Amino acid sequence: MSHPLIDIIKETIHSSPVVIFMKGTPDAPQCGFSMRAADVLKQAGATELRAIDVLSDDSLWEALEEHTQWPTVPQVFIRGEFVGGCDILSEMHETGELEKLIAQN
Repeated sequence: MSHPLIDIIKETIHSSPVVIFMKGTPDAPQCGFSMRAADVLKQAGATELRAIDVLSDDSLWEALEEHTQWPTVPQVFIRGEFVGGCDILSEMHETGELEKLIAQN
């Protein structure tokens, strides 16, 4: 049986072009990886960034982990697709791939 919040997560990741599940918020991050990921997204041109603070809801964090099979945050979704975490975003930003992905319509 899947976690009852999986449907809410699916709705959330499709609610905005770029969604980040992180510790804290982009303006008040609660960990260095979350801060770096939010900064990289902004640098790459993500103007419509929806941030979800996983520290505010343990069950949401559990459901997110079940949905993506990814044990850490931040977790970034672009147009509903799971992209990855901080290291993957940083690598994509360095190659210019992240900017291209964010700019797609």
